[in-house]
Amino acid sequence: MRPSLFPLALALAIALPACTTVAPVADAPPATAPATAVAADDNLNAVLWMQRSAEYRATALQTWRAAAARLDDALATPGWDAVVPAERPEAASARPPAVVVDVDETVLDNSPYQARLVADGGEFDPAGWEAWVAERRARAIPGAVEFARAAQARGVTIVYITNRTQASAEATIANLRAVGMPVAGPEVFMGLGTVVEGCRQVGSEKDCRRQAAARRWRVVMQVGDQLGDFVHIPDNAQAARDGLMAAHDAWFGSRWWMLPNPSYGSWEPAAFGNDRRLPRDARRAAKRAALDTAR
Repeated sequence: MRPSLFPLALALAIALPACTTVAPVADAPPATAPATAVAADDNLNAVLWMQRSAEYRATALQTWRAAAARLDDALATPGWDAVVPAERPEAASARPPAVVVDVDETVLDNSPYQARLVADGGEFDPAGWEAWVAERRARAIPGAVEFARAAQARGVTIVYITNRTQASAEATIANLRAVGMPVAGPEVFMGLGTVVEGCRQVGSEKDCRRQAAARRWRVVMQVGDQLGDFVHIPDNAQAARDGLMAAHDAWFGSRWWMLPNPSYGSWEPAAFGNDRRLPRDARRAAKRAALDTAR
């Protein structure tokens, strides 16, 4: 403090306590903290990116547009099939063509449901999810409807293999049709619980349903947001997942097309040993430990 200002500062220091009111400082914190604080949520940035960023929309659009650009070649190439040989019957080329797509975060955008979990501090639960599905308010993923219409114009059937339950078929089909996705009939919806003759369903794996689709159609492309949308995952450990990716690397961008989904998926439990019973803090600690900091 400059010496010439000291007497004024001293006078103010004496006078201020006697005043009945003191003007608040503009950047002062609140006098009392909120009664409850919202905990940090791992999903905040992921959901915000999917809902608000131009980058997410651009990524989805370019994926669907690139797939559409390869469709004619796929249809014209003898022997072209997007189902792995272990799940594919012989003579698939004689069957009518189809594209197998996942539903959630592939053709339908459920980010409002995820946003509710972030806003409310909640976590996924089956009852809450089914209630969201029943609302039939999911929007189309950018580019999905345009691709589906291009495929339909070429005589290609869109087949939906989803881990939404068979009980949700009516609501899901109504939602798909409302956003403009073609649904040829109930047979193209293969939800969790679909019975496939001669194949035993293991958990939520989709291999039995892919086999059922391949018996009826020549599957020229598959589109999804999870590795399990394309191939059976017998072991969800990180190393096993990396091995599957390496084995099928050449299929992505030709037969298989992946949409981004940083919000949820089987990649996440792989980081904490696939033990979903762990408390949230323990899961977060395991995910932090899995980070590569390059130091």
